[in-house]
Amino acid sequence: MLRNVTKGKIWKGEVKFADTFVKRFLGLMFRKPKYALIFILPTETRINASIHGFFMRESIDVIFLNSSKAVVDFTVLKPWRIYIPKSPSKYVIEGPRGLKEDLDIQIGDIIEW
Repeated sequence: MLRNVTKGKIWKGEVKFADTFVKRFLGLMFRKPKYALIFILPTETRINASIHGFFMRESIDVIFLNSSKAVVDFTVLKPWRIYIPKSPSKYVIEGPRGLKEDLDIQIGDIIEW
């Protein structure tokens, strides 16, 4: 479950963690996104938080959070595209389309899991 603390919105879908290099490398490649995948990055940077849609089957919602779990950027990532967040990020949430709308995401919102 993901929760937008700022607005009191909840996404009740399954949440998994990508907390190792291999899990972060694979992300949602070759999978139909049915759950949210939270990337826990070793450091808070822009470059390490960059993502790609190589081998993705469909577009996904992506939310970038700083070390305080505040939203610093978000996007819809299309297959075969690359995206670098506008601000340094410590956590990246990848999920099915509609995730960011369900949570009513805006810059500065606090997200918990």
